[in-house]
This record gives sequence, C-alpha cells and structure tokens, in this order.
Amino acid sequence: MSNTRDGYFRRLVRRLTSDVAELDADDLSARSRASGARRACDCKCGEQAEVLGRVRCVGMAPKASVPTLEAELYDGTDGVTLVWLGRRQITGIEPGRTIKARGRIADRDGHKVLYNPYYELQNTA
Repeated sequence: MSNTRDGYFRRLVRRLTSDVAELDADDLSARSRASGARRACDCKCGEQAEVLGRVRCVGMAPKASVPTLEAELYDGTDGVTLVWLGRRQITGIEPGRTIKARGRIADRDGHKVLYNPYYELQNTA
C-alpha cells in the first residue's frame, strides 16, 4: 500500500514543480507510445517510421520555386519536418493540430525529414 502512496505523491510533486512545456512534452510522448507510433528521437535515417505529434509551425516555399509545404511535427522527444512537394496548402495541416505521419526518415542538414508522408489527422479531444 505504501508503494502506491509513494508513487502518487511523487507524481503529484512532479506535476506541481515541473514546467508546463515539460509536462506537455511528456503527455505528447505518452500519447505517441500509446498509439503505437515510434518516438522521433529513436528514428534513424533510412528507416520506415510512423510518428505522432503536434504541428508546431507550417511554412511554404517562395512563389518563384517549386511549391513546397513544410510542417514541423513535435512528439515530446524530438522534431520531424514533414515536407509535401508540389503543394502550397493542405487543409487541416495547421499549428496545434495532432497528426500521425508515416514514411521513410531522411536527413536534411542534421534534421529528420519525412518527404511526402502519408498522414492522418487526429481528433483534438
């Protein structure tokens, strides 16, 4: 019985003393594991991976170049850049939205990238 109480108090103290961003990252990481997705920090270049996280920002390439939509996905452990070539906009891909993306991990300037990933928009609830 005391182990259960000790665990409860440890979690309570952690929740009361931790930074909000750290708690949010922990929740994202737990949700990612629960969905069966891999943690972004464990993904290596060249591997097929499915990641779940929240979109931090969305941007597009300048009008003069090839249309490209980019979104940064954060799962609580690391970020992955999602890149859709030939697109300037995708409905539902917006900051704050939770997405599950699947594809082959690539490396661009030391950052993890998924080019033209398959994706699923997740419920916000």
